[in-house]
Amino acid sequence: MLVRRFLQCCLTVAAAWSSTVAATADEWPQWMGPNRDNVWQEQGVLARFPESGPRVVWRVPIAGGYAGAAIAGGRVYVCDYVTDAEVKIANFERKTSTGNERVLCLDEETGEVLWKHEYPVTYTIAYPAGPRCTPTVYGGYVYTLGAEGDLLCFEATTGKVIWARDLKQDYATKAALWGWANHPLVDGDRLVCIVGTDVAHAAAFNLKTGAEVWRAGKAPEQGYVPPSIIEAAGVRQLVLVKPNGVYAVEPETGKLLWETPYDADNGSIIMTPVRSGDFLYVGGYQGKNLLLKLRGDTAGVEVVWRNRPKQAISAVNVQPFVADGLVYGFHENGELRAMRVPEGDFAWRGGGPFGERPKGSATAFITRHDDRFFLFTETGDLVIATLSRAGYEEISRTHLIEPTNVAFGRDVVWCAPAYANRAVVVRNDKEIIRVSLAE
Repeated sequence: MLVRRFLQCCLTVAAAWSSTVAATADEWPQWMGPNRDNVWQEQGVLARFPESGPRVVWRVPIAGGYAGAAIAGGRVYVCDYVTDAEVKIANFERKTSTGNERVLCLDEETGEVLWKHEYPVTYTIAYPAGPRCTPTVYGGYVYTLGAEGDLLCFEATTGKVIWARDLKQDYATKAALWGWANHPLVDGDRLVCIVGTDVAHAAAFNLKTGAEVWRAGKAPEQGYVPPSIIEAAGVRQLVLVKPNGVYAVEPETGKLLWETPYDADNGSIIMTPVRSGDFLYVGGYQGKNLLLKLRGDTAGVEVVWRNRPKQAISAVNVQPFVADGLVYGFHENGELRAMRVPEGDFAWRGGGPFGERPKGSATAFITRHDDRFFLFTETGDLVIATLSRAGYEEISRTHLIEPTNVAFGRDVVWCAPAYANRAVVVRNDKEIIRVSLAE
């Protein structure tokens, strides 16, 4: 029942996708899938991987980036960064480099490049391998956000640029340490983005023209949290997180509904708040965690607890998943944890797909499929497992792609997968591949 209630909080997002050319269950048109909930609903998917591994449908060369793919209308959209500069640098070191960010459109069946668009960019960020944000495909258009704040709208079939904005220039700001990683959100006829700091923290743009509809908030830094929409007290609420606060606005106008303080360590707040029943949870680096209770009589929140030591989940790269009254997520030390809500303690914790000794910031992207989960790990493995109150149980594992970047002295691939048409699309800094998962 709690799973159902959690999914209901995403229905308003899903409604936006149903108004024009709605994504089907066979597509993955944005970050975390059709409803931005990391749920894959297709049938006819294999139960275990064959001993020889699943069939690779195609491989296509690609340049650097952390951005996952979007899949819609028989096409795969992905962003990368072409440069001659060295991009394997220290985790917290800003480094200037020049190159071109690209948006590529591939045929889903063959991998053929149908169109591409590139533009020059100067990186001033840490982890400068490439863009972070998954493209968003909606209504015949593709929306992309580059690591330095280049926001573009393309005609999906041709690659024609419809409009473009430079968020740094428009909002008099600079990129955060790790660049723009806040995947934009379509709501109605608006594209909601995290844009800046002193001038505005968030803004909504007209989908077809790029004109600003509203702006909201101010912040010391952008943070990295994608916007999300919930409904509580009968009110649609656009929830936004910045390094010094969590707040909600009216999605249509940007009018403030409520705000509560937050204190992110080093500006590092990444996960989108997750909802379990009447509770909203957000967890950042170094144990900066916060549990809010949504009011039932009006739009607002009450603080249940904050910054509990040795409890909760400090999510780094992986968006947590809510099911069965638990929040499943990878803590900053690499542990896979099952956190009870509202208690904040654990039903269990352990290494999950990384074994007994997970490493700091260990990353495995969590996607639910029926009563099991697919986890794409930073080592390039795809794992089928169950997550329940009883614990983590691995069912099957296969290796898909090589880790080509470096973090904390180890090789990693930190790119979210996309699942569509009984296949998975993953990328590293050298290639993008499509692998069949059909039974």
